[in-house]
Amino acid sequence: MIQTSKRSILSLITKTLTVPKIHQPFQTNRIVSKYHQTNLFSASALQHNNNKSPFESNLVRMLTNEIEFESDYAPPHQPDKIFNAFMVEDRPGEQFVTLRGRSTINENIKIEATMFDGYAIVSPNSRGEETEPNTQLHISLLVDISKGEGGDMLEFVCSAWPERFEIQKVYVIGPDRTFTLPYMGPDFRVLNKRFQMALYDFLNARGVNDDLSIFLHRYVWNKDKKEHIQSLKLLKSYVEG
Repeated sequence: MIQTSKRSILSLITKTLTVPKIHQPFQTNRIVSKYHQTNLFSASALQHNNNKSPFESNLVRMLTNEIEFESDYAPPHQPDKIFNAFMVEDRPGEQFVTLRGRSTINENIKIEATMFDGYAIVSPNSRGEETEPNTQLHISLLVDISKGEGGDMLEFVCSAWPERFEIQKVYVIGPDRTFTLPYMGPDFRVLNKRFQMALYDFLNARGVNDDLSIFLHRYVWNKDKKEHIQSLKLLKSYVEG
């Protein structure tokens, strides 16, 4: 299966999830920065902006303030590149993170994770108290497990919530891997409960579990912060150029 097709599966599955409902497109309330006063800028910066139109100068000031705010408020850190038996592959500018590892029985394990691609509103278990609903961010996962080149591959489409891991689909891909969209079987929730638990145990034994979901949410939050700051810097550089 080609890379673009594998990633299209994640988008397809996310759109069909129903419990809990995943809202799309992903929208989250970013902290709105309070821009500093213009007199905080150096004379050299103001002189440089004099060569720009008022609109461009104002945009540069706003971008500078936003970059400073995002960099100072909960700034991104250098993330861990190892999680248990997995190595993290992260290419700046991409909306995917890849983890690779091997099981104790020498299987190849590859996990592709999206950035935050949705959210669910979870109603609190209130007892007459006024409590705000809990918003839980969602990450889509594609987990590939194989025993070597030329063999069948077991593929799981999963959801990573802040503190739990869920299987959505499971299917086997043949050795040719030439088709674009494979038959992905029935909804995982309609399968026999014992079979469901056996598959969760199967993945847990290979390190794909709730702990992985917790790690990915921390990693993706940090990556999202870094990508956001970098995109602001690129936009500022373009306007100044």
